[in-house]
Amino acid sequence: MEKIRILCYGDSNTWGFISGTAHQRYGVSERWTSILSELLGNEFEVIEEGLNSRTLTSDDVRPGKVGKNGYDYLIPCLDTHDPIDLVVLMLGTNELRKDYHNTATEIGEKLEQYFVKTILNRKSQCRESYPKLLIVAPPPVNEEVNYCKEDNLYKGASKKSEELTPIYEGIAKKYNCYFLSTKELDTGADGVHLTKESHKRLAEALNLKIKKIYK
Repeated sequence: MEKIRILCYGDSNTWGFISGTAHQRYGVSERWTSILSELLGNEFEVIEEGLNSRTLTSDDVRPGKVGKNGYDYLIPCLDTHDPIDLVVLMLGTNELRKDYHNTATEIGEKLEQYFVKTILNRKSQCRESYPKLLIVAPPPVNEEVNYCKEDNLYKGASKKSEELTPIYEGIAKKYNCYFLSTKELDTGADGVHLTKESHKRLAEALNLKIKKIYK
């Protein structure tokens, strides 16, 4: 029996960035993708596709930040891991940066037009199927922590990150996709990246959601 293949497409919170560090990564057993794989069991295959600073469609002009536009790599990624049964999509945090000048509504439009439509309509090259989609709202940004205040990159992001949850949920309903909120999860010292405990809680929530999809 073939395993159910799940592609987890996201940014640094999928990569496993440790909050408040220069560029440290949680260990394999600590990242939500690996924990999810363990919880789901042998009937599933979890594919980790997290990239630091990955956006929806914005191009990061900072030195050394080429290739961060998430849409540019989306179709190659879908085809690389073909066949895919389910895409778990958690993107949008980096679009909240003040230098991208996005409103929450504009971020939702990017998600819908470039990601939801593309994923749902990308037919497998090796079988007669299309991926299902589970949209995960990005975790709320806490711009009040000192680290975030000093960095100032996410000024004004807290309110917009909260606004994304109902926007993403509405998009999921519109396209008959699945949805998961992360508003109860905690970010760490930098106000952006998930704590180790939140990685565990996210994996547990996704495990329940996915098992309901494939019950």
